[in-house]
Amino acid sequence: MRRFLSIFCILFCLTSVVFSQGKYTLKSPDGNISANITSGKTLGYSVALKQQEIIGFSPIGLKLENEILGNNAVPDQTSTQKTTKYNELTLSFAKRYKVVFRLYNEGFAYRFITHLKDSVKVLDETATFNIKPDAAAVLQETDNYTTWEGTYVKSNAVEAIPLGKRATTPALFAYPNEVKVVIAEADLFDYPGMYIKKEKSDFIGEWAQFPSRTVMGSWGNFVSVVKDRYPFIAKTTGDRSYPWRIAIISTDDKQLLTNHLVTELATPSKIKDASWIKPGKAAWEWWHDALLPGAAIPSGMDNRNTALYNYYVDFAAANKLEYLMVDAGWSNNYDLTRINPKNDIRAVIAHAKSKNVGVFLWCVATTLLKDLDKNLNFIQSLGAVGLKVDFIDRDDQEAIKWFELIAEAAAKRKLMINFHGCSKPTGLEKTYPNIVNYEAVRGAESNKWDYTINPDLHLLIPFTRMLAGPFDYTPGAMRNKTKETFKPIDPGLPSAQGTRCHELAMYVVYNQPFAMLSDSPTAYMKEDTIMRFLSAVPTVFDEEKALSAKLGEQVVMAKRKGKNWFVGGMTNWNEREVNVDFSFLPSSQQYQAEIYIDGPGANVNAEEYLYKTIQVNNKTILPVKMAKGGGFAIFIHP
Repeated sequence: MRRFLSIFCILFCLTSVVFSQGKYTLKSPDGNISANITSGKTLGYSVALKQQEIIGFSPIGLKLENEILGNNAVPDQTSTQKTTKYNELTLSFAKRYKVVFRLYNEGFAYRFITHLKDSVKVLDETATFNIKPDAAAVLQETDNYTTWEGTYVKSNAVEAIPLGKRATTPALFAYPNEVKVVIAEADLFDYPGMYIKKEKSDFIGEWAQFPSRTVMGSWGNFVSVVKDRYPFIAKTTGDRSYPWRIAIISTDDKQLLTNHLVTELATPSKIKDASWIKPGKAAWEWWHDALLPGAAIPSGMDNRNTALYNYYVDFAAANKLEYLMVDAGWSNNYDLTRINPKNDIRAVIAHAKSKNVGVFLWCVATTLLKDLDKNLNFIQSLGAVGLKVDFIDRDDQEAIKWFELIAEAAAKRKLMINFHGCSKPTGLEKTYPNIVNYEAVRGAESNKWDYTINPDLHLLIPFTRMLAGPFDYTPGAMRNKTKETFKPIDPGLPSAQGTRCHELAMYVVYNQPFAMLSDSPTAYMKEDTIMRFLSAVPTVFDEEKALSAKLGEQVVMAKRKGKNWFVGGMTNWNEREVNVDFSFLPSSQQYQAEIYIDGPGANVNAEEYLYKTIQVNNKTILPVKMAKGGGFAIFIHP
């Protein structure tokens, strides 16, 4: 047996990890990706795909008050692990700290783990990503530590990006040979979120320093705004794991659409019984200013009363929507227990329960945190099923703690959480699955104010932001406009750029376990066929397949729930034709496909669409034309 184990270890090292003095080579399970790791004067790594280097030597380390972990260090112990999903190498340094490296078929990741006494101050961290200078980039640039709702800037080459330019993560780099590298992070606890910044020929990690003075400010004067910071990024326990630093790697844009490496690396669920957590779709009044044209009751933001919200409840129930999302105005922004007397929220929630509709309530993060237990107990006493927690607007260490604090306390009361005005997810929704969505995306709300939310952006975020986790884009607009006819509208009934079928496709393509129907119930009521799709499409799926994809240009995805399949396709401002291959369906079975496609005049009238039903099987190939800013949606059932 001992001889067998020795032979196994030798074979493992030959196939997965190769050691030499201060140098280690780690390979992915399929052998396509390799990482060369070097220790000694500087700890660092490089990554190659099929023996072609795509990330050059990149130093890493943790700068504490009295030492830099990773510098001038030789491991006194190494260990390896091999699974079907990844191969792992761990370098241990004098039992004080270790660094874990992993290679998946989908990418590379590493993290520091320390075993130090007492607490430590992390002055800074070295996380380098030596991207080749000829790589193009798609970056959400930012000049502060509060923005995850910006637009994306495309650069033709890394070498052309100005020094000091900062971007949020995930950040995408595209090589001329179609290889994509996406920089991201996972398992973020009690530590600030990572940005990247151009420095010399590299991108380096950057983090907000710990706040030393905050004031209430920004919109509504109820957002915690940092005025001064300490000269360190984190003060934390000495015995802990640090976040994973990730380089997602793909050779085909389709691979990015189904990459869940961030979630894979996250801490497993801490909620033992999650049966009460139910993803779903919600009616929502804020985007369309609570206007109900043609309804028999007064509507609008000034008429948000019990009768109006009961109308939304009845609409949700009639169309198999699981939830009503009640936005700002049901209570005082500074005191949740001061309920708006015009809106008897208890009566609304009681009516919703009688219709099997759950109610989410909006609140400001700082107001909620004033007395978290008291406020959550109050929300629970009202009978709400969840909260939309808004205006965190930071991701320094203090703010990151709020996410876990709120999620954990809410879970104890069986309350779900939809974070808004927040930083991007890093897998916390796996650890606390009562987190049903995050914003952290420039979503449909900006259609009220500017021109930035358009099909060009819609075809970037599935390949960038969506790799971090789910996002609450809030689709569903029923006033659909071409590039030439769109204008921002606020206040009033806003429109959206792109066709109606483009908007429908978002419910399939986008990852959104808690999804809004953002437009007015009376707009949906005019379109029985549209509501047939929106009532049927789920928000979480059992299986997903990317059928076609090109970064920034087009995407086609098929997703299964039970025996039903849903297909969504989207294009940017260029019209195009795609062939939908139904070979993902089981063989020897006939299905009915309900198809929503852009109408022949959709390039002029973006609301025009065609609805038809056909019989399909796994040999069917369907040509579909998409208009400018267009799309399509298909509901497939036995």
